[in-house]
Amino acid sequence: MPFGKYKGTLICDLPVHYLEWLYKKGFPAGKLGMLLSSAYEIKINGLDKLLRQIKDKLGKGNSHFPKL
Repeated sequence: MPFGKYKGTLICDLPVHYLEWLYKKGFPAGKLGMLLSSAYEIKINGLDKLLRQIKDKLGKGNSHFPKL
């Protein structure tokens, strides 16, 4: 996350309550909004296990994660 309370946190690691708050306020425009919206949909549909598996496979410090 490039700003705010969760600055420096990977978008896939943001807590659901924060993504829900952003959903109610409206996601920002552009790539960041798309990534936040996708993370929200993944988490509310119970698919975050897939994100953990991908992270474990790629490694936490891997440069394959999108930079904003």
